[in-house]
Amino acid sequence: MTPEGDAVSRGRETKTDSWWRAQLSDLYGLFAISMMMFDGREAADIMRLAASSVSSLSGCITDATYLVDEDGATIQQNDAEAPPGLGAEVGKLGGQSGRIELADGYWRWCHALRGLGGLTGYLVVRAEQPPSRDEVFLLDSLCQQTAAALANSALIKRERRQSVALRELNERLSTSLERLKQQTQVHDVLSTISASGAGEPGIAHALHQLTALPVAIEDRFGNLRAWGGPGRPDPYPKVGVHRREELLRRAATRPEPVRVKNRLVSLVKPRHEVLGVLSLIDPGRTAGTDEVFALQYGSTVLALELSHQRSLAEVELRLRRDLVDDLVAGTDDGSAYARAEAIGHDLRRPHHVVVLQWSGDFAEDVVAEATGRAVTALGLASLVSRHSGAVVLLVAGLLDSAELYASLSESLGADGAIGVGSRCDTPGRLPKSYGEAVRAVQIRRTSNTPNGVTSFEQLGIYRILDTGQNHGDVVEFVREWLGRLLDYDTRRNADLVATLAQYLECGGSYDDTAAALMIHRSTLRYRLGRIREITELDLNDVDSRLNLHLATRVWQVLRGQP
Repeated sequence: MTPEGDAVSRGRETKTDSWWRAQLSDLYGLFAISMMMFDGREAADIMRLAASSVSSLSGCITDATYLVDEDGATIQQNDAEAPPGLGAEVGKLGGQSGRIELADGYWRWCHALRGLGGLTGYLVVRAEQPPSRDEVFLLDSLCQQTAAALANSALIKRERRQSVALRELNERLSTSLERLKQQTQVHDVLSTISASGAGEPGIAHALHQLTALPVAIEDRFGNLRAWGGPGRPDPYPKVGVHRREELLRRAATRPEPVRVKNRLVSLVKPRHEVLGVLSLIDPGRTAGTDEVFALQYGSTVLALELSHQRSLAEVELRLRRDLVDDLVAGTDDGSAYARAEAIGHDLRRPHHVVVLQWSGDFAEDVVAEATGRAVTALGLASLVSRHSGAVVLLVAGLLDSAELYASLSESLGADGAIGVGSRCDTPGRLPKSYGEAVRAVQIRRTSNTPNGVTSFEQLGIYRILDTGQNHGDVVEFVREWLGRLLDYDTRRNADLVATLAQYLECGGSYDDTAAALMIHRSTLRYRLGRIREITELDLNDVDSRLNLHLATRVWQVLRGQP
């Protein structure tokens, strides 16, 4: 080979070596870029790296980059504003790579970036002239690596989300498991207490142990029934009726306990009727989900307890009423004793039958309940029922009827009458005592002072004169013998009838009568003279004196002062 040939050959080899070195340099750069893309970058950072690498691998520059999100929306990523109309042209490609022609005359190519999960984005490049085959190869390789890196980034992102979701799920499961354990403990403790027969005090104590908060159980009126834990107030506070009703209405509209100042309050309401109120005393507002659950479950258990108590009370009340009805109607002593013992009442003690009638809008049930409360407050052993439009009360032992009337007047008002029958030592005498009590209350209601107490013993001679069917005849008898004096007393506001009644009660003794009336003998003598003049009767005549005495006795009964 000639020297000239050797020089040409060496020149070709040098050019070839330069081309391969350039190609190796480009491939090395592409490899380095690829490694950077797979180092855990976010999708936006991967697109930014790809966009900045285009000019180092070819004579092109990046015109625009787009990412396709999980919903399939195409979002431009590069900071520079894309040429007008570029986004629309990219959309026309329908997810495929292709040439894009705009009015500015640049050569543009849109690379659709597709990975295993489908389309992930677009890389749009532009140049003055179309790139060489080698540059196209490098750009295609860059886009393939970019698409793979985007798919890898999306996979990592999903795995991270799943990891977070699994961690959160595990935490929720742990929390739920712990809550379930707490709720199971609440269920077991309160169910055991309910089954043990410990009643309301046991439920209050158990709920205090579960929540570490004091517990109050009240009836629907705000009266304390049971307390659990320390700090029981003495006396127990009680709000007014209107505030209490407002609290019950407010709590009834909420499915969960309501906070009232320093308390969490839950209604005990098995159906539609409020039987009581269960409260956690929580001034520090420390009660959480577990305490609220314990309160709610405690309300359920307490509702069962109170419903059971009410059912027993209703059965006992029905038995008591049936027994009273049978006793006043008449039943054998042996059966009466056995039935009374079954409901815890000692019928072998002396009893009085009391009949009560109250006016106004009060139903018999209301009067009966008020009577039950009154005799309980007075410490009387009794049986209460309703019979023939009145409340019937069988009281054991001594009865202070005036105290009973005062107690009922305080709760029901004074517009009522009480009749008391005579003492009964055996059940067989109760029907007679009942008839006497009915007669006494009827006489009281038809007297001039219809409100108050009348016992059958107080009626005296009136028991014979007025049998219930001849009341008009008795009133006419009083008018016949005392009518002139009654009219005189009404006109002159005098007390001649009362003077005459006292004179006759004292057996005609001037000294005893004057002392009883607290007047002078001369005043008494004057009044008796006026009585003789008005009545035209001789007070020393035996028949006149007897009839006047009977008339004044009946007059006293009719006045309500037997």
